[in-house]
Amino acid sequence: MGLTVLEIEVGNPANPKVTEMVEFLIDSGAVYSVVPGHILRRLGIKPLTEQSFRLANGAKITRKKGGALFRYGKAIGVADVIFGQRGDSNLLGAMTLETLGLALDPLRRELKPLPMILGGWR
Repeated sequence: MGLTVLEIEVGNPANPKVTEMVEFLIDSGAVYSVVPGHILRRLGIKPLTEQSFRLANGAKITRKKGGALFRYGKAIGVADVIFGQRGDSNLLGAMTLETLGLALDPLRRELKPLPMILGGWR
């Protein structure tokens, strides 16, 4: 299985015209996206809370969490984001993919539109 890496714009929802391109490993198995904290701070994004995580080796870590704007082509959305620290990988997780209305095609290793369904009765 190969890795899927893409450049995606990240910005502050309060100032969506100012963005930075960030190279991400697309990880549809990760819930949250991870962006280097220094980039988020430079964009004026502030942490709202902290979140604990368990690593593959069993270690427990805590990271700051906030909200960021993500843009890929014409797709745009706002999702939770983890403030990455030195040694953390830049990940684009499932919540961000869904917010953008995109899904990872694991065979072609590319993003494709996600069918959007609103539940309800008429």
